[in-house]
Amino acid sequence: MRRIYMAIGCLWAVVSGVSAQAGTDKVRVTLREAIRIARLQSVDAAVALNELRTAYWEYRTHRADQLPEVILTGALPSYSKRYTKYQQPDGSYTYVPDNALGLRGAISITQNIALTGGKIALNTSLDFTRQLGRGAYNAFMSVPVSLTLTQPIFGVNEQKWRRRVEPVRYQEAKAAYMERVEEVTIATIANYFDLLLAEDRRDICRQNLLNARKLYDIAVAKRAIGHISESELMRLRQSALQAKGKLTEAQSDYNAMMFKLRSFLGMSEREVIEPVLPEALEGIRMDYRAVLEKALENNSFSKNIARRRLEADQEVATAKGNRRSVNLFASVGYTGKGPSARGAYHPLKDNQIVEVGLSIPLLDWGKRKGKVKVAESNRDVVLSKIRREQMDFNQDIFLLVERFNNQAAQLEIAAEVDALAEKRYRASIETFMIGKIDILDLNDAQSSKDDARQKHIRELYYYWRYFYDIRSVTLYDFLNNRTLDADFEEIVKR
Repeated sequence: MRRIYMAIGCLWAVVSGVSAQAGTDKVRVTLREAIRIARLQSVDAAVALNELRTAYWEYRTHRADQLPEVILTGALPSYSKRYTKYQQPDGSYTYVPDNALGLRGAISITQNIALTGGKIALNTSLDFTRQLGRGAYNAFMSVPVSLTLTQPIFGVNEQKWRRRVEPVRYQEAKAAYMERVEEVTIATIANYFDLLLAEDRRDICRQNLLNARKLYDIAVAKRAIGHISESELMRLRQSALQAKGKLTEAQSDYNAMMFKLRSFLGMSEREVIEPVLPEALEGIRMDYRAVLEKALENNSFSKNIARRRLEADQEVATAKGNRRSVNLFASVGYTGKGPSARGAYHPLKDNQIVEVGLSIPLLDWGKRKGKVKVAESNRDVVLSKIRREQMDFNQDIFLLVERFNNQAAQLEIAAEVDALAEKRYRASIETFMIGKIDILDLNDAQSSKDDARQKHIRELYYYWRYFYDIRSVTLYDFLNNRTLDADFEEIVKR
């Protein structure tokens, strides 16, 4: 009968195991594969992509401003029936009826002049008016061609400054996008190693529980023949119960880390990720000067500094330009009018306008001069902050390189301690079984073994974390000796 019950129990365990795994799919994922998936599917990667798209279209808009623009305007049709106020030759006023239908169309080609900051436009237009009611008639007026120029004389050339600032801003945005992609990589590494640590902790607790149960069974047999005391037997029983509790806690932590990584990667809840412990790189050592050179060359920080300097100079130039304002407007062309469309183009008459407007303050109590001084002071503040940020940036690079180079040695030590702690634990079990050490020494060996294993994995995490931190700040692949780059035109079209 006992054998029948054992067989039924084994069958039930198998069926339960199959049922528990039926709704899941195990997926073996290496660190590199997790990074690749995160870059494609994670929410953080999508946010970085949308920010890049915004910067891309802002830059495209700036470039479009430098190209000719063709504009069609018109009123098709315009109808009015009203009374309007009219002053007669003797000075008196009267109201006259206005009942007319109008059509108007115009085409203009405008071009910004980057060299001077002005704007030139080529225009053509045709107006048609039909007076309705008694004595109806048609009237046409044409402007076959006119050329207009609008030019500030002493003001700041906004177009020149935009041509200097916007390309730097876009380069900064592209570098920032690459850095955010690398930040996604760093976040992936953190979540990946969290799962590795949780999985290892669960496996350790599971093995410790098995060992504790075996030792307790052996202790029961020893107690029966009087080789150990009742107190030692109870300690082993207590250790087995504690190991069971730790396993339950470790399993819960493992499930949480699994959910966190799976959610970050955008994977289905059906999938169970099986992480693979990555190995350290062989013979990789960073040089501070080389890393700093790549960081200053590729990082968005250098572009950010260049942009802020340009914007500070632009503010000063704008403040100085606003001290006086002289604008030139000139328009030359031809015009014609007649009762028919053909008559509106023959004969033609000259149409010329030249206007120079100026605004020069004679007495402003130093207001405009004060604005210039404020802009210059703000520029000095920006330059001082930049110098401080540059020193902090260089210091951060130095510390990061030192940490990475030191981490290789720390990892090697942790691996050796892990191996020794494992050997010590196995030896302690054998020694305990022959009665030469007590349960406290055995628990100490087990605790040292567990801590050494976890520390080994954490040191490996810091190794990869520092490596990708350097890659993120330099935007340089030190394994393949190439600058990290991307087809941004293709990326924004995804």
